Amino acid sequence: MDIDGSFGEGGGAILRIGAGFSILFQRPIRIRNIRANRPKPGLRLQHLMSLKTLSRLTNSTLSECRVGTKEITLTPKQSIKSNIEAEIGTAGSIGLLLQPILIACLNFNKPEKIEIFIRGGGTFGKWAPSLNYLQHVAYNIFRNHGFNIEIDILKHGFYPKGGAVAKCTIYPPKRIKPINLTKLGKVELIQGEIISTNHLINKKVCERIKKSAEFQLNKNLGIEVRINFKYVNSLSPGVGLSLWAFSDTGAIISSGTILGEKNITSEDLGIIAANKIISYIKKEIPVDNYLSDQLIPFMATIKEPSKIKVLEVTNHTRTNLELIKFFLDRNYQVSIEKTHFIIKLL
Repeated sequence: MDIDGSFGEGGGAILRIGAGFSILFQRPIRIRNIRANRPKPGLRLQHLMSLKTLSRLTNSTLSECRVGTKEITLTPKQSIKSNIEAEIGTAGSIGLLLQPILIACLNFNKPEKIEIFIRGGGTFGKWAPSLNYLQHVAYNIFRNHGFNIEIDILKHGFYPKGGAVAKCTIYPPKRIKPINLTKLGKVELIQGEIISTNHLINKKVCERIKKSAEFQLNKNLGIEVRINFKYVNSLSPGVGLSLWAFSDTGAIISSGTILGEKNITSEDLGIIAANKIISYIKKEIPVDNYLSDQLIPFMATIKEPSKIKVLEVTNHTRTNLELIKFFLDRNYQVSIEKTHFIIKLL
């Protein structure tokens, strides 16, 4: 199967999901024009490590590739190892490295448990889901629908040095239940986690973010709030947080991953995170923009129809929907409502 990596948003998602689907559906693929729409086209180190880890775990054949490679081929095999170690030499996202592996594991009944030990990389990074977001939001949703993934964060990593250590345990599912998240329902508690490196402990960064976020949430929603924080050792200074809330419909709504930046005060960072989740709750949106990107590939593997309600359809989501057509004879439908969109996989 030939896939032009420049279609849609033309980024790394085509590579990750295409490779995962290749293993899942046992379809050899060629992806060309890799990341053609990015300032630095071709594979970056994190993409390279993701592909190599996937091919080693599944005993698949990956063409020779390196940083900058713009075309790869992947020939899948019908076997998988029970454990593997991976190393990321940069602050590349661990969450993104795992995405194609999780998709591939949907195809295997044995082994019952797969362990991936990761050294290096980032638990937080720009344009990527943080591990605490995945742990408390995305992987929780997957678990509720039959796919159990556990992530143990042994050491956090931030840009530019990374240096994280994590262990991911995957239990390949026997069956995934249809995903129908179209109603937010009642939310009675907002939770969250702030992670800061010890470089910033004297500035009381976590305490200031927590106080600011809690004030903003209480002022606008009047819902109980429990935000935890901790200072950690890491090679590079950094701070990141995520807020989330469970509803009585089974939805988990979130702020997504919010990162600290030099020109943003801790107080403003707390307000930014709070306003994100406030917007979703007030508009009764059960699936945040980041979660929709994670859910679409899994919705495609479920035989029964699935549907989700989102605030907007991101470029990533549109690309993911189009990519499904390469592998499956399935249609999707995007309905535009006054305040939201409904995405259906038919």
